[in-house]
Formats: sequence, structure tokens, C-alpha cells
Amino acid sequence: MKLQELATFFKISYQGDPDFAVNGISSIDNPIQNTVLLVSKPKLVNFLTNQSYAFLIEEKELHSPLPKGNFLLVDNPRVIFAKITCLFKIESSIPKPFIQDNFKVKLNHGYNFTVGKNFKYGVGCKIGNNVIIEDNVLIGDKVILGHNICIHKDTVIGNCVNIDSGTVIGSEGFGNVINSRDEWEHINHLGGVTVGDNVSIGSNCCIDRGTIENTVIGDNVIMDNFIHIAHNVEIGNGTAIAASTAVAGSCKIGRRNLIGGMVGILDHVSTVDEVFISSCSTVFQNIKKPGKYTGFMPVTLHSNWKRIAFWLSKLDKIMRFKKF
Repeated sequence: MKLQELATFFKISYQGDPDFAVNGISSIDNPIQNTVLLVSKPKLVNFLTNQSYAFLIEEKELHSPLPKGNFLLVDNPRVIFAKITCLFKIESSIPKPFIQDNFKVKLNHGYNFTVGKNFKYGVGCKIGNNVIIEDNVLIGDKVILGHNICIHKDTVIGNCVNIDSGTVIGSEGFGNVINSRDEWEHINHLGGVTVGDNVSIGSNCCIDRGTIENTVIGDNVIMDNFIHIAHNVEIGNGTAIAASTAVAGSCKIGRRNLIGGMVGILDHVSTVDEVFISSCSTVFQNIKKPGKYTGFMPVTLHSNWKRIAFWLSKLDKIMRFKKF
């Protein structure tokens, strides 16, 4: 769409070339020409000098005239960003059954499965029963897919990867924003998933695709069953994650991290290399030094816990009056 058409469609103001062609969305970290960039921080205004992009920005945050360029000026950029993702979302075609005999022999299997367009695979692959592979999926050599797996569009899987039954890779991420009517606007996720070499993913795991950039699982990563990896997460090489762990959106996990079972990691948290997180811990903030980390209260009688909770709620007052 042209810049003026985009502004008219959403009933917002614009500045710049009305005929500037907008072909999609990209991120500030990896901008692509002729796309919309969401600018969430006013300090990035100095970056807005290239006319190859259209910048979605909150006008009231600017305290000086805009530099030369193409701008969409709104009250709530994230809401408009969510709506723009709907325009550029490309639905995957309905996968069709692949029943060619020679194809089955090459993949060393005898089951039914379905694939979309532009599916490419390496040598020595095995695919189980009822597997669905959508458009633009690339898998490397010696990849094993168990039964009842769904690989969504724009997924790249490396060599020697083992994915167990029931896992979903590339599902829609959980990104939403409240509009002026207190209704949820869903942010459509336009990225994909990249899985490295020598990766093992257990049963019933969910790995969401990225909002714009890809969700990335590094080389030699091992994952247990029932693990959720949210959109835009990056997991470093050699990391191991135990069952029932959830990693929220845009986290960056370092290399060779050991993450115990039932760990919860909040969004936008990063960890350095060589970190061990104890089971059942909750990670609220960045971990900047290697080592073992634990964040939970041991189980106790409920009557004891009520007394502990009472005193925890009073700690701020106690510290105010305590003299050192």
C-alpha cells in the first residue's frame, strides 16, 4: 500500500511522500526497505533520517519538528501496529496429502502425512503418522519427526534434529494490545522459527513463531516434554530445558544454560552463559553472572505459610524502622 492509502485506511495522520510504497513490517534492529518500523522510544528519533522506511510513531512524544522522512503519526502506535500486521499476514495454504511412493521411500516411512508448498528436506529423514507441514518449511538431513506433529509455515529445521510426538512448531504467538475501546487487538506474528543442528525436542512442546524476526533455537539444545517457548525467544547453543518450563516472549537465554523443570521466565529477560536455574524457580530479572540461581519458597504447612506471608507483607515497614 502507499503511505497515504495506509494512513487513510486507519484514519491517522502522516507526513512524507504520499506515494511511498509500503510492502510490509520490519524491526528497528533489522530494518528492511519499504517497510513500516514501530518506534517505541523517542530517543530513536535521530535514527529517523532514512526515507527508505515508514516510521510509526507517537506524535505527542516528540518535542521538536520531525526530520525529513515518511511518518505515520498516532496516539497509540502499538494498536495501529497490531492492525497493520493483519494487512500483511499471509495465510498458509491448506497442506495436501503426500502419497507418492518414491517420496515415502526417500523419507523412510510408510505413514500418511500432509505438506504445503515449497517443502524441502534432506537425506535420511523419517516422518511419523498424521504430521502436518505447512508452506515454506525446510528441514535438513537425518531429521526425525514423531506422530501428530504440526510444523507451521516459514520454519527452518537443521540437521540431526529429533522432534517427538504432539509438538507444534511455529504456532501464533500471544501478542495483544488494548485499544481505546478496552478491546484486545491481536498482533499477528509474521516471523518464523529457526531450529539449529543436533537439537532434541520432546513431546507436546509449543514453540511460537516470532512477531517480525524469527524465534531461534540454537545448536545442540535439548528440551524435555511440555515446554512452551514464546515468540522472539532466542535459546543459546547447548542449553538444556526440563519439563513444564515456560519461557515468555523476547527472552534471550545464553549458551549452556541448565533450566530445571517447572521454571517460569518472564518476558524480555536475558541470561548469560553457564547459568543453572533450579526447578520451580521464577526468573523476574536479567541474570548477568554465571552460577546457580534459585527463586522459590520451600513447601510447608499452610498454617506456617500464612504466618510467613504475614511477615513478608510487613518487611518494608520493619526495614524502615530498623537501625543499622
